[in-house]
Amino acid sequence: MTIIETNSEQETLAFGRSLGEQAKPGQVYALDGDLGVGKTVLTKGLAEGLGITEPVCSPTFTILQIYEEGLLPLYHFDVYRIDDIEEMEEIGYEDYFYGAGVCLIEWANLVEELLPRETIHIRIEKEPERGFDYRRITVSATENDSPEKTDAK
Repeated sequence: MTIIETNSEQETLAFGRSLGEQAKPGQVYALDGDLGVGKTVLTKGLAEGLGITEPVCSPTFTILQIYEEGLLPLYHFDVYRIDDIEEMEEIGYEDYFYGAGVCLIEWANLVEELLPRETIHIRIEKEPERGFDYRRITVSATENDSPEKTDAK
């Protein structure tokens, strides 16, 4: 497990960019956090890191947004409005989760049972007492990782 602390939207964006620069084909990121915590900011950074220049927004009403112009395709899911797991099957999620692009799934906890075993889990949290823009970003690949703390400045 790795904990990254950011103190501005720009730092969260930069962390996302570094994820995109390091992403490999078939990588799946499960992104969770409360409304307004910065999930889409991190996603925009990841897209930048992949070389995607078109505007990135949360696909809340379409569930899936596909960006193909970068180094790797980005499949951006927002499953907040999924009522039934079968909706993911209708979209053909397996083609994306197990494809050659990079998947980022906002609200991934809602489809946890569908996630590949190798998924990287990212949780963004606010701590208001540490400042309005402070974010604690926890990244874990498995439950058995040892904690490590870094600052993203």
